[in-house]
Amino acid sequence: MAIFSAVALVGLTIDQATKAWAVAALADGDRELVGDWFTLHLVFNPGAAFSTGTEFTIVFTALAAVAVCVVLYLSRRLGDPLWALGLGLLLAGVAGNLADRLFRDPTPLRGHVVDFLRLPNWPVFNFADIFINVAAAVIIVQSLRGIALNGTRDSAPRAEQGDQT
Repeated sequence: MAIFSAVALVGLTIDQATKAWAVAALADGDRELVGDWFTLHLVFNPGAAFSTGTEFTIVFTALAAVAVCVVLYLSRRLGDPLWALGLGLLLAGVAGNLADRLFRDPTPLRGHVVDFLRLPNWPVFNFADIFINVAAAVIIVQSLRGIALNGTRDSAPRAEQGDQT
């Protein structure tokens, strides 16, 4: 539980601090970090990736709130450090974007998420998005390895079980 809490707290702090920095530092325009390949570009995103679903901001807010509750509920059963890392990152990412939707303009529950990291042919993203994706990878790996939240192992990892239908 300590790993989960520490990862979630540090991740949420990184996400919110970098978003505050981006809003202040990038208001006057982009900054190139690695030429055109990696730039800092401030956008306020009301939707999901690639700004899809911009008319469903309140739905994304509700889904994020439910996700935070589910992660907190599941965290009570943590007994494995990798699961703690994965769920801590997931909580940090989801809570970071939820905070934007709750407290940023234009209105509460309909706030726009601050995105500022840009790669070519990819949606502009933030650290919360990175945390969510790394969490997904950790969760997939742990599931394939057959490791339960509490640290117990299935009799055989899912990858070795094959199709037994």
